[in-house]
Amino acid sequence: MNKKIPKYLQGILWSANIKNLDLEKDKNYIIHQVLMYGDFSDIKWLFQSYSLKIVQSVFIASPKKVYTKPIFKLTKDFILGLKETNLDEKKYVRTLF
Repeated sequence: MNKKIPKYLQGILWSANIKNLDLEKDKNYIIHQVLMYGDFSDIKWLFQSYSLKIVQSVFIASPKKVYTKPIFKLTKDFILGLKETNLDEKKYVRTLF
C-alpha cells in the first residue's frame, strides 16, 4: 500500500496533516474519519485503498466514538454489510447534549 492520501481528504482528516499520515499505521483513524465524515466519493476512495475485509475488521476491532446514531447504523448495516453483527453502539455513537 504505497498510495498517497488525496489532498481533498484533508478536511475529513483534519486532526493530522495528510502528508504525515501512513495508510497502514494510521488506518484506524483514516477509516473511521472517512466513514463518519466522508461523502460517497470519499468512501469509494476508502474501498480502493482498503479491502472490505480490512475496513470491517478495523470497524469491529477498534471502535471509535465519532459516529452519530444514524451514520453508525448506515455504516454498519449497509456500507459494511454487518447488519447481523451485534456491536455495542455505545462504543461508536457519541452523545450530543
